[in-house]
Amino acid sequence: MRKLLALLFTIASITAAQAQDSGAVRQACGDDVRTLCSGIMPGGGRIKQCMIEKFDKLSDGCRTALKDARAQQGGK
Repeated sequence: MRKLLALLFTIASITAAQAQDSGAVRQACGDDVRTLCSGIMPGGGRIKQCMIEKFDKLSDGCRTALKDARAQQGGK
């Protein structure tokens, strides 16, 4: 449960600009976003919210990329 909360926090803490700059996150999570959030209009944090809501369905690669992005941010 702790890991789940930490990864949910990671998703919520990555701003759109940071996610856009992170090729690893975009590459690892792109298919997940297209599959799980296909009907969501980008902007206003809607994609991020969709990922939080569908967290349990994210691929392992996406979760790992998010975790790595958080580590690069210094765990903030």
